[in-house]
Amino acid sequence: MGARQRLALLAASLAAVPWPGAAQFLEPLEPPLGLPETLQGTVAVPLAEPPTGPADTLPALFPVLAACWRVPPGLEGARNWQITARFALRRDGTLIGTPRITFAAGTLNAGSRAALVGATLGSIRRCVPAHVTPALGRAIAGRPLALRFIDRGSDR
Repeated sequence: MGARQRLALLAASLAAVPWPGAAQFLEPLEPPLGLPETLQGTVAVPLAEPPTGPADTLPALFPVLAACWRVPPGLEGARNWQITARFALRRDGTLIGTPRITFAAGTLNAGSRAALVGATLGSIRRCVPAHVTPALGRAIAGRPLALRFIDRGSDR
């Protein structure tokens, strides 16, 4: 017996075996709606040097978006924090909708956390429209971006 015949026999025998919930698969099902893949990047802020020129790759995009981040009043001494913003851009680098914070962590009190959220959302608004090449603009248009800003205790 050849490999194809054995495979066909195995498939036929498995199809004949009843299993719990089998009846629910008798009708064709619609595939679940899939969410687009989120493009993720991490940038240590504040940047030592702002990027020059338009971003032409995904790794170059995230520093362009983080270049406007400034230390807010009251957060000068805070260390080891991180915050993630989620948003989407059009092909021309402008925002689609409103950015939102999806994660924040670190040794921050409520006031410091509010300052960090404000600084993060403000920096994204100041940095758009993002300077991107047409090719990168087409690649990122409408896709969710998750940008994580971090400070690991480096000297400012």
